[in-house]
Amino acid sequence: MNDQLKMSRQRILYVVLTVLLVCGILACIFFPQLRSLFSGRQQEAQKNLFAMDTYITMTAYGTEPEAALEEAARRLTEAEKLWSVTDPGSDIYALNHSHGQGVTVSEDTKDILSFVLEMAEETGGALEPTIYPVLTAWGFTTEENRVPNASEITSLLAYVGYDRVRLEGNTVTLEPGMMLDLGAVGKGYAGDLAAEILRERDITSALLDIGGNIQTIGSRPDGNPWRLGLRDPFSDGILGVLEISNMAVVTSGSYERYFVAEDGTRYGHIIDPETGYPVDNGLAAVTIVVDEGRVGDALSTALFVMGLEGAAEYWRQHQDFDMILITDEGAIYITEGIADAFSLNEEHGDMALHVLQ
Repeated sequence: MNDQLKMSRQRILYVVLTVLLVCGILACIFFPQLRSLFSGRQQEAQKNLFAMDTYITMTAYGTEPEAALEEAARRLTEAEKLWSVTDPGSDIYALNHSHGQGVTVSEDTKDILSFVLEMAEETGGALEPTIYPVLTAWGFTTEENRVPNASEITSLLAYVGYDRVRLEGNTVTLEPGMMLDLGAVGKGYAGDLAAEILRERDITSALLDIGGNIQTIGSRPDGNPWRLGLRDPFSDGILGVLEISNMAVVTSGSYERYFVAEDGTRYGHIIDPETGYPVDNGLAAVTIVVDEGRVGDALSTALFVMGLEGAAEYWRQHQDFDMILITDEGAIYITEGIADAFSLNEEHGDMALHVLQ
């Protein structure tokens, strides 16, 4: 009887020790997640870097946000090395110096080229990835601004035309003299790649500021929408506040980069592909609110080129994004989908606000 009791106690002790061991292993594996769950808040981390020719700030909330942000940053720098127009090792540099020969590009470059050519077609050429020779003539790529004469612009426009870019698998061919520039979509596309990394690493709340291109994942950690200040294109102040969740917000405007010629004329950096001259159609800024940063980047440029009426008509035909248009006269046109999410600052309360339907 004593032996049976002793064996029974040993079995109980063995079971208890086994349970404790398993619990210890599980605690080691899941403690960070459990701690985050029971504390009611996630860890916060921030990453700052210079890439895509701009300053980038990424803030993320999760169980391991630092590691997720490091991986997202690596993805951004990889994209920059592929798409830079000045890096001799990039795919775009190779294409722009190919002298009409086909160039085999990476999968990432093939994907972004496929996207930008599709958007160029969709916008009727308002988005033009081959405008680089004209942009360079104006000095916007060299910071040595000048006003080219009409004959020079006409000759350079002969090398502009997205429909003449040949993309066959991973092989891209440009006609001699043609050059590509992905600046109109690069930041938005890279933002999507970074956001994809963060989501894969279980980040459910994040704010990415890529040179003014805003990419959000989810809402703020407290569950409320992100509150974004929309810049006043006529000053350094804030025009109003836009509340959004899980969206990208991209703005293009003539106030971002410009120069003033000797005769006092102000020239912005966004070129009209039809004329070869900087856009001057009465729009001061275009803000796009959409699911993907790449689409926002493409549309903010294209709709700025189209002007007020063209942009409004494009939106009515598609309605899979929202936008805010600001005219040179200070009038604001906002699509109905975000009208309730935008509020003007007090000092701008007298500006005319029109809702597009």
